[in-house]
Amino acid sequence: MTRVLAKDLGRKGILVNAIAPGPTATALFKKGKSEELIKTISSWNPFNRLGEPEEIAQAVGWLVGSGNTWVTGQTVRANGGMAV
Repeated sequence: MTRVLAKDLGRKGILVNAIAPGPTATALFKKGKSEELIKTISSWNPFNRLGEPEEIAQAVGWLVGSGNTWVTGQTVRANGGMAV
């Protein structure tokens, strides 16, 4: 859908991208999960930790900021290099 919208809306100068966040340390994500499960999930990326909401916000900020004038139709995986 991101690529289709980017192709259609690009004619109007509109960039379309998506963020695919990995496990992020929010109250909602942690709710109902044991510390052991959180440690296991954290080990799925090279940093051995959950992402922070601010880190996802930084990726979003770059995509919507003035520094991005050319990236469109992409899904940015803000997941700390997680490969599951």
